[in-house]
Amino acid sequence: MSNFSRRDLLKVTAGAAVASALPQLQAAKRSATDWVSLGKTNVKVTRLAFGTGTHGGRIQRELGQKEFTRLVRHAYDRGIRFFESADNYDQMHEMLAEALKGIPRENYRLMTKLRWQNAAREGYKPMDDIERFRRELNSDYFDIFLLHNVKTTTWPKELEALRDALSEAKHKQLIRCHGCSGHGLQPIRAYAGNNWLDVALMRVNHDGTRMDNLRDEANVPGDRSEVLPTIEKVHAQGTGVLGMKIMGEGKFITPEQRDASIKFVMQFGKVDAVTIGFKSTAEIDEAIERMNTHLNA
Repeated sequence: MSNFSRRDLLKVTAGAAVASALPQLQAAKRSATDWVSLGKTNVKVTRLAFGTGTHGGRIQRELGQKEFTRLVRHAYDRGIRFFESADNYDQMHEMLAEALKGIPRENYRLMTKLRWQNAAREGYKPMDDIERFRRELNSDYFDIFLLHNVKTTTWPKELEALRDALSEAKHKQLIRCHGCSGHGLQPIRAYAGNNWLDVALMRVNHDGTRMDNLRDEANVPGDRSEVLPTIEKVHAQGTGVLGMKIMGEGKFITPEQRDASIKFVMQFGKVDAVTIGFKSTAEIDEAIERMNTHLNA
């Protein structure tokens, strides 16, 4: 006969209930600086990236190297390990490399972008730009490498040679994953079903400010009724989705606007990570705090 009593049963049941609740409690705690996977890629980044391209990088450039470095190091100290730039953010490759100097490369993730218009130059060799970027950013490789600001629905065909070049660079392990940023509804219409697209940098916020519209007009609200379902489709196919224009390219000047945007994007559930261009330590601290709040609401 078993000596297992009703009291023992209650203890076991209670213990099992606590044990099953623990993983749920742990999973509920998320933060802006968590390492997250980008879709089906093997690349993990922090959920919040430090962007260097506000108004083409002008806002960050005007800080000067000393202040910009202080800002980057503050972000790093707060746990941000994802930094992004682009060739047409004049001087920002070099400024970012200087700001990150001395930090082991394996400790952070790096994204940059290539001007797709370069393909029109006679005798153009994409590998020349990749090598130049490696020198400017003082990095042997890039975690994410994008075609920047594509414009048409037919960009996959028009830029086939560039896509092939990035695929070759990925094979050589100079880049870990590739993709693009599209500006306007037309280019993002070519995202769904695109197997080449490892990562898509997409505009998203709570009210459509500086989001995609048909003619990519800056002062026309974005068509969220098309953009948001597109983001959902892209995310569902396993493409890593990076959100941009979270702050409406600096147009969300009130705390309420910024909070509403971060709340929407964090709770949307279809954006793996976001990039925000910062100009002060207070902005970094605020973004982290608001993201943490809404990730756990």
